Amino acid sequence: MNRLENLDYCIRYLLRQDDAHAEVPPTLEGRQRLLRALMNVWQPQPLSGQFLQAQDAELQAQLQDKGVVSLEEIAASGSPKRSTRNAQLYLWQGDITRLHVDAIVNAANSVGLGCWHPLHACIDNAIHSAAGLQLRQECNRVLGGGEIATGKAIITPAYNLPSRYVVHTVGPIIPDGMPTQEQDELLAACYRHCLHLAEQAGCRSIAFCCISTGEFHFPNRRAAEIAVTTVIRLLAAADTPMNVVFNVFKDTDYDIYNELLETCPVVEHSHT
Repeated sequence: MNRLENLDYCIRYLLRQDDAHAEVPPTLEGRQRLLRALMNVWQPQPLSGQFLQAQDAELQAQLQDKGVVSLEEIAASGSPKRSTRNAQLYLWQGDITRLHVDAIVNAANSVGLGCWHPLHACIDNAIHSAAGLQLRQECNRVLGGGEIATGKAIITPAYNLPSRYVVHTVGPIIPDGMPTQEQDELLAACYRHCLHLAEQAGCRSIAFCCISTGEFHFPNRRAAEIAVTTVIRLLAAADTPMNVVFNVFKDTDYDIYNELLETCPVVEHSHT
């Protein structure tokens, strides 16, 4: 099958599973959008090997279209950068699903199965859509009908992403944009649990998104300050080195992290 035929097969397979009907668009972009929308509302259930092979082929082609970004490229390029004060810390602005690191962090909701809003622009939707339906299946298996508590995390394989793992964490929701001390601590706990799970899995690199900002309304600067402070403290106490990428999407967040990474304390390992 060519790419259009492959997408047509994937779309019709998911429509049959849901006993639903939709007109399949004629264009590559139209079929990609419809497939993603169907993936976003898919309820965890068994999938055939033929479907998974077809889905994976399309998602790998999409990844090739976007391009993969490595730590070396982040360090060597212009706008993406490596902290001049801490060689283990990196800043990169762009799509986290392109990063070739051991683990990426997903700002998940408490249900933990990905975003259910078709084509939503959140990072949870982007990660699940790029990883494939295996990711929702695995999250469902790990959670077993339960949820991820605020400040906690789970780790899964990354499937069609260039990373090895996805660490899913739930940050605090700040309806009024004014976090309490307890909510500050819950956000710090997200970073602690993510790094702990990544270290347990043998990871040596991890990319954090801006947890709890955006849809969850945690103030961007305060969230970044907590992220950088917590990560530096954890790296200093770690037994093994870990490279950390702070991945941002908005220019505002890039400017905040750029400032913090140029003025933050140097990581000094307490066990050396």
